[in-house]
Amino acid sequence: MPTYELAILLRSMPKEEIVSVLKRATTSIFDKGGIIRKIENLGFLDTPYKIKNHGMVHKQANYFVVQFDSPPTSLADLAEEYDRDVDVIRKRFYKVEPPKFVECTIADEMKPAPYRLEVQKMIEEGKSKKERKFKYNSGLNYYPFQK
Repeated sequence: MPTYELAILLRSMPKEEIVSVLKRATTSIFDKGGIIRKIENLGFLDTPYKIKNHGMVHKQANYFVVQFDSPPTSLADLAEEYDRDVDVIRKRFYKVEPPKFVECTIADEMKPAPYRLEVQKMIEEGKSKKERKFKYNSGLNYYPFQK
């Protein structure tokens, strides 16, 4: 199952109601066969612009990020369920790419520039390029502009 992040904006309400809305949102993930990895609270912040949803205008929202594993087929059902929820202002799903393995090359990076392999490759590439000369491809026997 791929890992997804759900960025969700909840309307302004007391903490007890926020807890119940988050339980409702995460329970729907469990019901669709998902596994929740992390829930992160980003706080109660101003929205970047006025958001109109369910007949109300929202200028502030509670921001949360939920990281979960779920089958890809369940995302459409989750999106539909969150669209019907009056407490959810906005929701976005993002696929989380697995971290790429990067080999540590600190010993090579500490060398002076002329001794690094990447720099030597760039120098060789620069030497091998030929200079291009401008060709007049106008089809005329003369140059129509002033020289």
